[in-house]
Amino acid sequence: MKTDKDKKFTFWPYAVVIGLASFMGYIIYFVIQAMNQDVDLVSKDYYAQEIAYQDQIDRVRRTQALGDVMLQYNEEAGSILLQVPATYEDKKLNGTITLFRPSNDKLDKQLPLQLGRDKSQLIEVGDLEKGLWKVRVNFSDGEEAYYSEKTIQIK
Repeated sequence: MKTDKDKKFTFWPYAVVIGLASFMGYIIYFVIQAMNQDVDLVSKDYYAQEIAYQDQIDRVRRTQALGDVMLQYNEEAGSILLQVPATYEDKKLNGTITLFRPSNDKLDKQLPLQLGRDKSQLIEVGDLEKGLWKVRVNFSDGEEAYYSEKTIQIK
């Protein structure tokens, strides 16, 4: 017969239970983190924009037919020069310039289109975060709508 003195303490059942509990705790933590992650589409009204996309294609084609908008980023000056081609010279243009940050929609900025006599506008971007930005120019001459989009890297 065996007595209590012959029984040895074994560590393995406790290690297995602690390992499984740790793994389950990690999975629960991961699921909670994933559920609290902010998942944004590119824009808030993504689906409405997708339905009206043919209008967007038409605006881009009209813009390219008359000459596309030129954007030059000057890193030293911290500015973007927006230049409208001479084909728009006789047109009274109004619209908006959107500085769009794909990674964070809270950083987006919208500015009015205010062209000078030479059909250009200087946009100060010194206060923008470094990274990838899309400059969207949406404008109209009262009869037709136009659109241009360029990507810049602010350093």
